[in-house]
Amino acid sequence: MSFIYSETNGFNDSKIGRLANPLKMVIEAESDNQKKKGGALEWLFNIESSSRYGETIQYQDEFTTFTAAPEGSGAENDGVTDTYRKFIEHIPFMKEFTITRQMIDDSVTGIGHDAKRRAQNFVRAYYLTMNKIAQAAIANGKSTSMSFNKATVDLSCADGEPLFSVLHKYGRAEGHGEGTQSNLFGYNRYSSSNQPITLAQVEDCISAAASKIRNMKDENGEVLGYVADTVVIPGNLPLLEKYVKQALGSAYEASSSTNAINIMYGGWNLIVLPNWQYSIASDPVSQTYPIIVMSSEANKNLAGNMFFNRVPLSIKSWEDSHTRNWIWNGYCRFGIGFGTYKHICLVENYSASSDGSQTQLV
Repeated sequence: MSFIYSETNGFNDSKIGRLANPLKMVIEAESDNQKKKGGALEWLFNIESSSRYGETIQYQDEFTTFTAAPEGSGAENDGVTDTYRKFIEHIPFMKEFTITRQMIDDSVTGIGHDAKRRAQNFVRAYYLTMNKIAQAAIANGKSTSMSFNKATVDLSCADGEPLFSVLHKYGRAEGHGEGTQSNLFGYNRYSSSNQPITLAQVEDCISAAASKIRNMKDENGEVLGYVADTVVIPGNLPLLEKYVKQALGSAYEASSSTNAINIMYGGWNLIVLPNWQYSIASDPVSQTYPIIVMSSEANKNLAGNMFFNRVPLSIKSWEDSHTRNWIWNGYCRFGIGFGTYKHICLVENYSASSDGSQTQLV
């Protein structure tokens, strides 16, 4: 993502002029550097440009199968109908920093280095904002909204349910019976009182969740058949991270001593979200270990996780007439949200007493 740089007045002070141009170059270089690094946003969201107040994602049903036609007769007419839509509103974000006149006066003693560091941090904050809101949106997927940097972000899907819910709708196309399907599940890992979680349970959980993704139904009630290829976990659960890496990265089934082939080997991406800090229980046995499983192909084709870049980072700088300080101001605007739920599912610890609304997965 690029951004725009503009000046609001001429450089009447030679010291400020010497300072501003190097800062501009540093910001541009840092922008390119941060873009190359990518992040959760690029891994988990579809990124598109926008030129409007917000974006509406319009869904339609698909054509059904072909029907037989007697000799000499015409084809049965088919069509598509609108099923549901989701509106994502763009939110403006701003940041500003100041370099004091005293720092400008002392530029010969190291202000150039300090200004460079400030400019780098300014652009890092831009990319950090987008990646943090992407991580927060996924981490808060059981809610219909979240608060982020004083903004209220709508996290509901087109059916009004949160991203992860047991009450999602399907089959809303004309002539098809509407039903519900879940993408929020539980897995029973309470079989051993001495082990908070096992590698075998993690393997079974990922495999079963992948099956749920594959069997999600569209608005015609047809099975979509997408293949899951991405696992997302919190950044502060080292035991879960260890087991997921073993489950996905071992050529042989890691939990077995018989060298059985690992059917999941080589087909997955693991994304650890450092800003998804899960609550740590005082009792390790009762600790919750959430696992998100997603199909990147379904995410793209069905417009699942969406990020709309309305206004890329725009930077202005000027000298304050009263203080003689040099002020840098950044503005950007983007929208984030979920068009559908059929590309992703969340699996958590299951207990009939506390999570009775969830369907036990394994």
